[in-house]
Amino acid sequence: MSKNLRFGLLVFPNITQLDMTGPLQVFSFLPGAEVHLLWKNTDAVQSDGVLSITPTTTFADCPQLDVICVPGGYGTDALMDDAEVLDFLRRQAAGAQYVTSVCTGSLVLAAAGLLDGYRAATHWSAVEALALFDVTVSRERVCIDRNRMTGGGVTAGIDLGLTIIARLLDRQAAETIQLRMEYNPAPPFDAGSPETAPAAVLAVMEDRFRTARQQRMDLVRQIRAGRPSRPD
Repeated sequence: MSKNLRFGLLVFPNITQLDMTGPLQVFSFLPGAEVHLLWKNTDAVQSDGVLSITPTTTFADCPQLDVICVPGGYGTDALMDDAEVLDFLRRQAAGAQYVTSVCTGSLVLAAAGLLDGYRAATHWSAVEALALFDVTVSRERVCIDRNRMTGGGVTAGIDLGLTIIARLLDRQAAETIQLRMEYNPAPPFDAGSPETAPAAVLAVMEDRFRTARQQRMDLVRQIRAGRPSRPD
C-alpha cells in the first residue's frame, strides 16, 4: 500500500524548518512512499534559520496527494492572505485522505476555510489567532478530527507524522519508523509548554512574541472581516 502513498509538505519563505523536516523524515522512512516539497516554483526558499530548502515540485505540477501538510513559522502570516497558496490547498484537500498541519500551519488551513467546524491544534503562541476562525482550538499535541490532523508547535511534527502513518497503515508501521529514528524523547528540562515552563521563562517568551502576536491577530481580524461566514 505504501508504494502508492503520496505526501506533500508545503515549503515557503521564513518557514520553521523543523516543523517540516520532522514529518518529512517520518514520511521518507516509509518504504515506497512518494514525498514532495511544494512551492510556487523550485527556487530555494530561506527558512527562519540558516537553512535554505529547495522545493521539489511546483503547485502546477503537483499530483493529487494522499496527505497534504502545512508546516508553520512566521512565514505563515503571509500565506494566510496568499490566494495562490489557499487555492492550491483547497484543491488538494478535496482529494486528500488527510489534511494536516504543524504549529502555525493550522492558521493557513483555517484561512483557506479547511478547518471550518473542526477542532485543531497550533503553537501555544497562536491559540488566540486560531480561535478567531471558525475553529475549536485544541491544546492536544496531535489533534484528530475526522480527516484533519493538526499538531502543536514545532517538535509535534514528528508525533503528527507517526500518527498519520499509523492511520494510513497500522501501528506497527509507525512504530518501526519510530525505532529507526530512535525517537525516544527525554528532554533535559520540563519547559516545553506554557503550562510547565518556569514563570520567568514564560515571561521571556511572552515578551519576545508580543509584537508578532499582535501583528498576527490584526492580520487575522482583517482576513476574517473580508471572509463570508461559514454557511449552516
